[in-house]
Amino acid sequence: MTGELDKSDFERSCCPVACALDQLGDKWTLLIIRDLLLGKKRYQEFLASPERIATNILADRLKKLEAKGFVVQRAYQQNPVRYEYALSKKGEDLGPVLQALAAWGKAYYPGSKVFEAVKPRLANE
Repeated sequence: MTGELDKSDFERSCCPVACALDQLGDKWTLLIIRDLLLGKKRYQEFLASPERIATNILADRLKKLEAKGFVVQRAYQQNPVRYEYALSKKGEDLGPVLQALAAWGKAYYPGSKVFEAVKPRLANE
């Protein structure tokens, strides 16, 4: 039948929470999404985040986020080739989810703070 899903469409189950966790539920992925929502675009900007993600993990997560349709990559320099990253609509739609998670975190972890957005980069930077 058209429109019906079978078990192979889901990694663990058809539960939407399980489906989301299968895509986003590791230690680093939502922090990268957070940084993208705050305006970070380049590899070195992600590395400067206070959580200190290792370079190999960052590269792996960015590739996975791109493959799963959360992030798009574009070259901003040719020699050597360097890339910057942006959220797709699927990634941008996580904004309210992260805002809700941040509000919950602030309520239950006194002293935690929400990070500021990064300043927009000039065209020649």
